[in-house]
Order: sequence, then C-alpha cells, then structure tokens
Amino acid sequence: MKCPFCGALESRVIDSRGLEEEVRRRRVCSECEARFTTSERVQNYALFIVKKDGRREAYDREKLAAGIRKACEKRPLPIGSIEKLITTIEEQVHELGKAEIASTIVGDLVMEGLERLDHIAYIRFASVYRDFTDIGALRDALESLSAGLTTTKQRRSELKDIPQ
Repeated sequence: MKCPFCGALESRVIDSRGLEEEVRRRRVCSECEARFTTSERVQNYALFIVKKDGRREAYDREKLAAGIRKACEKRPLPIGSIEKLITTIEEQVHELGKAEIASTIVGDLVMEGLERLDHIAYIRFASVYRDFTDIGALRDALESLSAGLTTTKQRRSELKDIPQ
C-alpha cells in the first residue's frame, strides 16, 4: 500500500476492523512512520444500469454518491449517514441478483432512503428525479410527504411492480 504522505510502497497493518461490507485497516509507513487508514470493499459482479432511453451504463458508485451528496448538500446530517445510505442501496440492488437493473429502481431506492434520512434532501432529489414540470407537481409531493402517505411498504410494493 502506497503511503499518502511520502509515497513509499511499504507499510504494515497495525489494526484491522470489519465493518458491515468493508474492512478498515490502520497502517504505518515503513519509511516516514506516518499512520493512515485504508478501507477494502468486496467488488461485486459487473452490474449495468438500464437508463430510461434504453442505454446501458456500468454501475458507478461515485455517480450514485454524487447525486445523493448533491441532494444532501448543506443539510445537518450525522457523519457517515450518506455513506451508510449508499451502502444500503448497493446491498439492496445486489440482493436482486440481476446483471442489469432499471435506473428507476435505483432512483426509487434513493428516494426511499432520503425520505427516511432528510425530507429536504428527499424533495431536492425528487425535483430532479421526478422532473417536476410545474409548481403543482412539487406541491403534491410536499403534501404527500407531510401527510405521510408514502410509507415504506407502499414503496416496496411499487418496486416489485416495476418491469426489469
């Protein structure tokens, strides 16, 4: 493992911790003796996202993370909550056991997670994802959110009805 401080190629592990789907390792550089942390994640099989227009893209965790982070920008969220949400969504997607998955399924999983995490982030994401064309559609989404009409069970049943 390359040291981020001096660039030396040798380091040794001084502590390892397994956290859900990843392993964190505390390392010390053999040259400068600086300490740093690395994380390892199991790389799952190749997954392709089928876009609304029929195009297929390789799944990109960073693209998913960027969209969620943008929605959560400047929100008072606990540290690590966004990473935990991203990991949860990835787990749900991989549990489906398919090589290709519709982008709408991933979008709905993000919406479900953001609805539980932060209502403002949920509305921000929904405004782009649902492509609100007028203020009425946005008002309907806000009323639905405030009335608590969209429950987790409703979302899960909707996901089962989406064609793959």
